[in-house]
Amino acid sequence: MFDRQKKGDRALLVLPHSRGEGDAERRAAEFAELVKSAGAEVLGVIAARVEPPNPRFYIGSGKADEVAEAVRALDADLVLVDHVLTPVQERNLEKHLGVRVVDRAGLILDIFALRARSHEGKLEVELAQLKHIATRLVRGWTHLDTQRGGAIGNRGPGETQLESDRRLIGERVKMLTKRLQKVQTQRGQQRRARLRNTVPRVALVGYTNAGKSTLFNALTEGEVYVADQLFATLDPTVRKLEDLSCGPAVLADTVGFIRELPHDLVAAFRATLAEARDADLLLHVSDAADEERERLHRVVDKVLEEIDAGDVPQLHVMNKIDLAGAEPRIDRDGDGRPQRVWLSAATGEGIDLLRQALGELLGGTRIQSELRLPMTAGRLHARLKAAGVIASESMDEDGWRLHIDAPRSVLAALGGEDAVPVREMVARLDDVPAA
Repeated sequence: MFDRQKKGDRALLVLPHSRGEGDAERRAAEFAELVKSAGAEVLGVIAARVEPPNPRFYIGSGKADEVAEAVRALDADLVLVDHVLTPVQERNLEKHLGVRVVDRAGLILDIFALRARSHEGKLEVELAQLKHIATRLVRGWTHLDTQRGGAIGNRGPGETQLESDRRLIGERVKMLTKRLQKVQTQRGQQRRARLRNTVPRVALVGYTNAGKSTLFNALTEGEVYVADQLFATLDPTVRKLEDLSCGPAVLADTVGFIRELPHDLVAAFRATLAEARDADLLLHVSDAADEERERLHRVVDKVLEEIDAGDVPQLHVMNKIDLAGAEPRIDRDGDGRPQRVWLSAATGEGIDLLRQALGELLGGTRIQSELRLPMTAGRLHARLKAAGVIASESMDEDGWRLHIDAPRSVLAALGGEDAVPVREMVARLDDVPAA
């Protein structure tokens, strides 16, 4: 067993791909950007066709020998693999190569740890990292036994280093989970307070490096950090959005999405991504010059589904038209509602069209109306109250008379048979403008 070095940033990249994989070149470029964002020095790149995957190394044994030779020739201290490896495959590769091996999930987690700034963000990243590490504590470390049993018939390894590490990680995970639950409770209280506010909420989402932060700055005259790198900003930034025909709104910039985002990271970042889940409208930003933008749309929509934001209305923003050679315009659906806006956040072309579209769409995102509930609908009344959508209420012999003031998406998302009256109200008032 080799000794793990504490730090290594001289990296050799391994890019697995399958026969007929059409986006192999793009994947390679994206992985290189991830490595650059992590601050590693790239010494070389080795492509490896994988059909079928080798259960021992994922890549073939012959290719693993080639990587080992390259590691020695280039004096690399780190091998980065553009694929999610099983714990056993990662350990086997480390033993075979004699250097640290980090897969795609581990690399993304490392970048998030580097970029997280808020207290909540740091907690979420550490929790995701510990869950990832816990799966890597495979057997094979019994040479690090710390004690032995003493009774006859019970001699042998006592608590091994493996078991000790698992116990310590488990305790830390429990502690971080409790802290995050407390933060999520506080966020829930803040969200309920915001729901009682008549100001609509908009969240920017999209594939990473699509230009969300540049657009955020163009709309709000803010100073969000912008860089040509993946995951340049992690923690959400919220600013007031002025000069809309519907009145002021709140705009939030969120973390960019990417394919094969580690599941633990998505789960941990549910609180941070709540800005998207609780928005009245999502601005789905895409790079208009990217030929694969439709496929990347599907990647973003899949992550939105994972964080329970798949039902939030979207306005597609086709950014970077200065690179695509397109003209600024608004595409509308069959009912005349804005569906897509073409613009350039960098040059400012089309920003006025986006403001126009936002004014049209946000003018009808809130529902303000009265709802009568019978006394037998106590469960629904409690849920509406917990969601913070009741502006005022009174009670008589026929039940509750509620004045509802809430985003359409929040009311429409209420599930269960007891929410039927609310969904019927949303359908009846579909054309009612916001006050």
